[in-house]
Amino acid sequence: MMAQIYDRVALIGLGLIASSMCHAMRRAGLAGEIVGYARSAETRDIAREIALCDQVYDSVSETVKDADLIVLCVPVGAMESVAQEISPFLKPGATVSDVGSVKRTVIDVVGPHIPDGVHFIPAHPLAGTEHSGPRSGFAELFDNRYTAIVPVEGSDPAAVARLIDLWAGMGALTETMDADHHDLVLAVTSHAPHLIAYTMVGVADDLRRVTDSEVIKYSATGFRDFTRIAASDPVMWRDVFLNNKDATLEILGRFTEELFALQRAIRQGDGDHLHDYFTRTRSIRRGIIEAGQDTDAPDFGRVKAPKE
Repeated sequence: MMAQIYDRVALIGLGLIASSMCHAMRRAGLAGEIVGYARSAETRDIAREIALCDQVYDSVSETVKDADLIVLCVPVGAMESVAQEISPFLKPGATVSDVGSVKRTVIDVVGPHIPDGVHFIPAHPLAGTEHSGPRSGFAELFDNRYTAIVPVEGSDPAAVARLIDLWAGMGALTETMDADHHDLVLAVTSHAPHLIAYTMVGVADDLRRVTDSEVIKYSATGFRDFTRIAASDPVMWRDVFLNNKDATLEILGRFTEELFALQRAIRQGDGDHLHDYFTRTRSIRRGIIEAGQDTDAPDFGRVKAPKE
């Protein structure tokens, strides 16, 4: 067991990331008390039923009262209204953080509502599954996965160090970076791939020449991994694209250029171009495996989905 880092942690939103944080904090004894709130009464009831937190409240104000760390685990589009709501109830010296997949927008909309004397340190765990809800979390989600810590101007170094200790205690590797760099990196590694996956699944749906049963029957040939990505939470991903517009459009522009170059190579029978391109991209896959961020097992080492 590690030493306790925060006396009272409040989680706003009780989906995959928040529920995994609960399990990971408990596993390492990082928090004296974990309390939570979700907008949906049904979600709150499930969280109580499975004893996810020490206490689940019916109001945001009760949840954040006396908390040393408050983590906003809601879609990016909901961050501003939640920040506004909790602002009067934050105790001096507390830290407010988040787990949003976009950072510049979160800083712009949440920052103004953080009172003086309260630390605001955005963060983003680069981990997830396509499952959501309070039952979907598990303690190992963050193990050996990166969490980006994105301090704002004037962030207190001691408060930042404490938050880094929490994420490290939950099993994560941490990296500190600025918001714009984070958003560009994520546009490449997460946002654009998700959009491409959604598109590919949509194309398959439109191709009436291929029956639905064939799409499902032969999906192990590559389509399956697109569908896994495209099964993610639609509200969260809508908000990601609306709030990381510039970086995503830049990467999609580059993607389109690469796609046109590959189309040309196929049309012209340019085998050398295709071979060189696929050789280069294969080495990236090998690099990911060598960095311990995936496995080369036939099933990609995917953990079995937790039972609903």
